Amino acid sequence: MQNQDEIYMRRALELARHGKFKTSPNPRVGCVIVYQNKIIGEGFHRQYGDAHAEVYAVNSVINKELLKEATVYLTLEPCAHFGKTPPCVDLLIHHRFPRVVIATADPFKKVNGEGIAKLKAEGVKVTLGVCECEAIELNKRFFTFHKHKRPYIILKWAVSADGYIGVNDNTLSKEERWITNERSNQLSHLWRAEEDAILVGTNTAILDNPQLDCRNVNGQNPIRILIDKQLKVEENAAIFNKNATTYILNHVKNEKKGHLEWKKYKEGELFDALFNLCIEKQILSIIVEGGAITHNSFISKNTWDETRVLEGNVRLGKGVSAPNLNRISEERFKLGDNWIDIYRNDQT
Repeated sequence: MQNQDEIYMRRALELARHGKFKTSPNPRVGCVIVYQNKIIGEGFHRQYGDAHAEVYAVNSVINKELLKEATVYLTLEPCAHFGKTPPCVDLLIHHRFPRVVIATADPFKKVNGEGIAKLKAEGVKVTLGVCECEAIELNKRFFTFHKHKRPYIILKWAVSADGYIGVNDNTLSKEERWITNERSNQLSHLWRAEEDAILVGTNTAILDNPQLDCRNVNGQNPIRILIDKQLKVEENAAIFNKNATTYILNHVKNEKKGHLEWKKYKEGELFDALFNLCIEKQILSIIVEGGAITHNSFISKNTWDETRVLEGNVRLGKGVSAPNLNRISEERFKLGDNWIDIYRNDQT
């Protein structure tokens, strides 16, 4: 049976999930305020630059006098620095909360235990680690970015029933090379909307001419990243349209033109260039959509966190073989006549 702390923390986690799509590069955070075993206030971080969860929760309480006898439940350690908003830990101290329950500490270097330390210094009783695994999973992109100094990386490809991810033949139409169904396509667009950026290599950009947006769902288009060493992708390619900011990692030039920016890197330094770009632009997550050369470069470096494979029932007969992860999927479900396999990398 769940104890009271877990019950209220799970409600805070539920609230935090409402910030999906909008909070990056900030984490998703939920807050619940409890007085005499009754929830009297709730809040969550709604979007980047907006007030934090604690502010919304405190403001939702009608009788502020109750706060000095209430318990706060937070999915993440309260911030202790001035950013877009003032430190939330000061707000909790100001209202004299006697107890604060926190799911997990904040890995961000400007917080990283400072919020907890400040609460304890003011005599606040702090309970840490309630529903910690769930809280870290909720903000796995944020945690990966600040702990490993790189984005959370999702590899995604579609594979035919006979093991191919595509055909290197630009005389074929998109329909002739399409492996999955419409429902899988819509799911792919939803996945795009969940991430900060989407990445492809030269061959995919030329053969598929993808827009790399999420037009089939109601979401914000991700930043586009193209690896194009020798700038072979033509200027009129769909990936260069004005629907999203686009970065082109290449060996030729540094240049900025409107929503397009070329970033030059040296041979052998692709991942340094990519991760430096992500740190500079606060890109917390990337979904990689191919092709095989690009996917295998991430796999060979063991630089990935999750892989999503859409298995169609069509047979191509020939083509580019799917990458091999040498592991069993942790999750498998059916979507129409397609199967979806999810792999997670516990070695990163």
